[in-house]
Amino acid sequence: MFWGVQSYRTEGQASYVAVVEGEEIQRREFEQALRNQHENMRTMLGENFDSAMFDNPEMRLAVLENLIQRKLLLREAVNVGLTVLDSQLAREIQSISAFQDDQQFSYQRYEELLRRQEMTPAMFESRVSAEIMQQQLLEAIAKSAVVSEKVAKNVAYLSEVKREINQVKIEPEQFISQVTPDEASIQSYYDNHQSEFLLPERVRIEYLVLSLDELAQQEDVTTDEIQNYYETHQSEFGQEEERQASHILIAVSETASDEEKAEARAKAEELLSQLEDEPEKFAELASEYSEDPGSAKLGGDLGFLRRGILVKEFEDTLFEMAPDEIRGPIQTAFGFHIIKLAAIKPADVIPLEEVSADIERELKRQKAASRFGEIAEDFSNTVYEQSDTLQLAAEQFGLSIKRSEWVDKNTKEPAVIANRNLLQAVFSDDAIIDKRNTEAIEVMPDTFVSARVLEHKPSAIQSLDVVRDQVVARVKQQLATEMAEKEGKEKLAMLQAGEEVALDWGEAKEVSYMQSQGMDVDALRAIFRAEVDKLPAYTGVAGSDGSFNLIRINRTTEPDLSDQARYQAFSGQLKQMLVQEEITSYQTGLRQRYDVKIREESY
Repeated sequence: MFWGVQSYRTEGQASYVAVVEGEEIQRREFEQALRNQHENMRTMLGENFDSAMFDNPEMRLAVLENLIQRKLLLREAVNVGLTVLDSQLAREIQSISAFQDDQQFSYQRYEELLRRQEMTPAMFESRVSAEIMQQQLLEAIAKSAVVSEKVAKNVAYLSEVKREINQVKIEPEQFISQVTPDEASIQSYYDNHQSEFLLPERVRIEYLVLSLDELAQQEDVTTDEIQNYYETHQSEFGQEEERQASHILIAVSETASDEEKAEARAKAEELLSQLEDEPEKFAELASEYSEDPGSAKLGGDLGFLRRGILVKEFEDTLFEMAPDEIRGPIQTAFGFHIIKLAAIKPADVIPLEEVSADIERELKRQKAASRFGEIAEDFSNTVYEQSDTLQLAAEQFGLSIKRSEWVDKNTKEPAVIANRNLLQAVFSDDAIIDKRNTEAIEVMPDTFVSARVLEHKPSAIQSLDVVRDQVVARVKQQLATEMAEKEGKEKLAMLQAGEEVALDWGEAKEVSYMQSQGMDVDALRAIFRAEVDKLPAYTGVAGSDGSFNLIRINRTTEPDLSDQARYQAFSGQLKQMLVQEEITSYQTGLRQRYDVKIREESY
C-alpha cells in the first residue's frame, strides 16, 4: 500500500501496456507492480532470491494479469452497485498502523507518508476505496460456496483411508533386446512423427553489447577520489557494536495467569540470588534450569549479538550492562530472563585498504551511470542510421563485435542473446531479408544489444537417413512398452483369477491420497477403486514412463471420523479450497465478458 509510484517512460515505448474495457493500464503502473513483486519475492525467498526470474516473460505477464484482474473486479463492483461509505473509508485508513502515533491516527503523519510516496490523500483514498469494493465483491462470491456434510465426509474418508500395498514394476527395458523393428515400422513411425525431427529456423549473428558495467571499467578513478569517498561515507564501512550474551530463561506465556507468572518470577529470582553468590556457576545453572533448549546445552551462550535482533526488553538491558555483569529477572514475551554479558566487541570502521577496491568499482559505476543514458541514445541512433554494418558503432563506442553459433527462437544461452525481444527482432524480415541491424534492445537492466544476421537457414525436416538411429530407438522403445503392458496385464489377470505367479514383490508400504509415498495419481486411483472384499486384492496400471505397475493390496485401514473437531477443521479446509475455486472461476468469467487487450510487445 505504501510503494511509491515513480513516473517515468521508457523512450520509444508505448505509455500503456494493456487496455481493460477502454481503460489503459499505464506502463508506470505496471513497472511499479513489478517492483512491488520483486521486493515481495526478495523478502520471501531471502538468500535464494534471483532477480533474473523477472526477465522471464511468463513472470512479467503474471504480474500484468494480476493488474488486469484488479481492474476487472473494480469495474464489476461498480457495475453491480457496490459503494464505500465515507465513514467506512475513514475507519479503514485510521486503522492502518503506519499512520498512527501512540495508537492514534495522525493526519500529519498520514500526509507526510503519502507525500514521500508522491501521492495525494485523494489518490490514496481512491486506491483504498477500490480495494474495499473489490474485497466486498470477492466476499460475496466466497459466501456462496457451500460444502454439504455428505460431500465433506466422503472427501474426508478418501483423504484418510489407507491401504497397505506391495508393487512390482515391469519395465520396457526388459524387452528392448528382444525387439528388432522392421523397415516398414521404421518408415511408418518417421512418416507419422516428422514434426519431431524438424530443424527449427536458425540464424548466425554478430552483435554488439553496450553495458553500464563494461563502460564503468573504462573509467579512471584517482586515489584522492577513493579517499574522499571513504571519508564522506563512513557509515557504509562501520561495524556495529556486538555483545556476547548468555541467559537463563524461565518460560511463561504472556497469556498465563498472574499466579503462574509470579511463580516463574520467583524461580528466576531464586536463581539470580544463587548467582550473586556464585557467578561462576552461570553456565552450570543455565544447562540445568534454562528452558531455552537451543542455548541451554551451550551453558546459556547466545553468541555475539547486535542491536535489532533481540526483543526490546532484552536488548535494552544487554546494551546497558558492563562485562561480566549479571542482571535479572527481565520479563519479555517469552518469560523471565537472567542475563550475563560476557564480552563487548566495540563498533569499528573497516580500514580503507580493505574496501578500496569496492569503492573504486562504485565510483567507476557512478561516473559511467552519469552519462550512460546519453551514450545509450547515441548507440541506438548509430546502429539505426548505419543499419548496414555494426563496425562503425563498434569503433565509436570502443566495443568488440561478437559472433554467435547457430541460434533459434528458443535459444537459452548466452543470456544477452536469449532475450525474447532481441530474438523477435533477429528473426524479423527486416533483419533476415533486408539485412539491417536490429534496433538497440535493452536485454537486461543497463545492457543494450544490437545484432545483425550473418546467415539464415529456414526450418527443415531432417531426412530419415539422418535421423534413422533416433527413429529406430523410439520404435524399439514403443514396441518394448507394448510388450511390458501386455505381460503386466496377463500377470494381473492370472493373479485376479487366484493363480500363483512368481513375482519379487517390493517392500510393503501404506499409502493414501494424502500420503502417496511416491505413487502417481493413476496408481492411487487404481488402488482405491479396487474391490477389497477379499484380500489380498490385485490391480495394475500403465505408468507414464512406459512401465506396467502390478499392485498387491494387503489390508485397509479405515479412518476415524468420529473426532468432530478434526472433521470440522477438514470441512473448513475443503470449503476454503472450494471458495478459491469459485473465485478463480468467477475471475475467468470476468476476463471473458470484458474487452481486454494486451500490448504483447510492451510487457
